[in-house]
Amino acid sequence: MSKHDMDMSDEVLDDAIDRATSVLAEEFVGAFGYETVERCVRDSYQQLSSGATVATYLPLLAHRFARERLMAAGRARSDGPSSSPGVLFVCTHNSGRSQMAAGWLRHLASDIPVWSAGTEPSAEVSAAVIEAMQEVGVDLHDPYAKPLSDEVVAAAGVVVTMGCGEVCPVVPGRRYEDWILAHPVGSTVSEIRSARDEIRERVESLLSELRMSNAS
Repeated sequence: MSKHDMDMSDEVLDDAIDRATSVLAEEFVGAFGYETVERCVRDSYQQLSSGATVATYLPLLAHRFARERLMAAGRARSDGPSSSPGVLFVCTHNSGRSQMAAGWLRHLASDIPVWSAGTEPSAEVSAAVIEAMQEVGVDLHDPYAKPLSDEVVAAAGVVVTMGCGEVCPVVPGRRYEDWILAHPVGSTVSEIRSARDEIRERVESLLSELRMSNAS
């Protein structure tokens, strides 16, 4: 990959950031000011660009990442005791295990906010992981690997870690679980299926506990 492939002129980048900021500022009007939104978009771009190999889609991904962060920040501000606790899945690269867990929970419970992140996010999500999930009718919806953000950590009521060790977030008042799971990236689809199915069982168990807790 040449340096030219990663380069984006300041003018093109500023235009992309301005467009994303305008769209998000309108969506979050009354919740966040334009300057706050712009800082979030620029920071999201910088965080994603640090591990990217191709710059083409970075502005779009920065828009999506900034929107997720702003939504999480808004939820953290207004979350009440009767709300379903958001669930954050964290692994090392956000390219396999945490993506599958988030995909399963979104598939099984559309009313629970779900996030995934990596402590050292890779450049992309494993294609074999995406295919293995599609086999069971779970579309990961054009996923991308993303880093941990303070906004998501603050909004999550449950944090599930998957082999990311001491660098995973620890915030008082959160429920923490550590799932010991094999790292599927680099494996074939057939090898990933067992991890996929084990993750579903764990997600179903977690969901059952959350439902009982909300009902009590």
